[in-house]
Amino acid sequence: MAVQIFEYNHAFELECGIALPKIKIAYEVYGDYQAGRKVAWVCHALTANMQAAIWWKGLVGEGCFINPNDYFIVCANIIGSCYGSTGPLSIEDIGSEISFDQFPTITIRDMVKAHILLRQHLQIESIDLLLGGSMGGYQALEWAVMEPTVIQKMFLIATSPSESAWGVAVHTAQRLAIEADATWKEATKNAGAKGLKAARAIGMLTYRNYAIFQEKQTDEDPEKIDGFKASSYIQYQGDKLVSRFNAYSYWLLTKSMDSHHLARKRGGDLIATLNTIQIPTFIMGINSDILCPLDEQRFMEAHMPNATLVAIDSLYGHDGFIIETKQITFHLSAWLKNQ
Repeated sequence: MAVQIFEYNHAFELECGIALPKIKIAYEVYGDYQAGRKVAWVCHALTANMQAAIWWKGLVGEGCFINPNDYFIVCANIIGSCYGSTGPLSIEDIGSEISFDQFPTITIRDMVKAHILLRQHLQIESIDLLLGGSMGGYQALEWAVMEPTVIQKMFLIATSPSESAWGVAVHTAQRLAIEADATWKEATKNAGAKGLKAARAIGMLTYRNYAIFQEKQTDEDPEKIDGFKASSYIQYQGDKLVSRFNAYSYWLLTKSMDSHHLARKRGGDLIATLNTIQIPTFIMGINSDILCPLDEQRFMEAHMPNATLVAIDSLYGHDGFIIETKQITFHLSAWLKNQ
């Protein structure tokens, strides 16, 4: 499906108090929408985009469990990103004075607020299934609190209701890498590219884990003193991200994750806030996930009245949420049949 653009030509006030003069949201839909049809809305993670059938291949799209024959599927790019929605590179739309490193702080709540505008534009009154993994799960949780009567069911995987101190520390290390790049804060789209490569390298250590690196990246030649597989793999992953993403967006979006806390401005009590989410929710955790450990999903299950938790095994750690689509399909389909 072709990428579409929704333009909101009015001031969009952010949670930080600054208003963007207008915003654009890039999105894709799968299937045709008409009143009464079931809607599945996919929220994407940090460096993904609106093309859910590509990055969540095996779960979303033609021939998958979440398919356009059964659902009208929507996936929208978050604001702050670099895939068509308003972000640090949107100079023509927002002006140079608030572009690049001057782009204001945004939160997960701001992202959801923008997507609610898109939902209204598409005249969608009810979302039958809201899906999100990792940072996408942060958005889904926020949405469930902001529009509890709109969301009918929710699927969360490898996510949490507030950013952990561990997550903040990882993101801070990544931003330090970006900030150490001599080109950082230059008014160009390629500023901070080497720093972004280093930031991705740090991230990969948390997206995967010891076991998968040992299995896939161990060198068989004991005589080697350089040129190790694990090193080449990390270099490759860094270059791959630099070729498709932007350092200003990465820096900004990790800040957005750091501020994720469902109870912010809602009394501060995370358990009480989770208790308000009455939506039937299927939560999935990954036993080998060191970035968003299973304890965080157990915490949600314990304090969300209509939550069900399943833990899956995967060698791939946090990245299992986009890789283990067969397991996800099996458990999610079984849960939905009982709803």
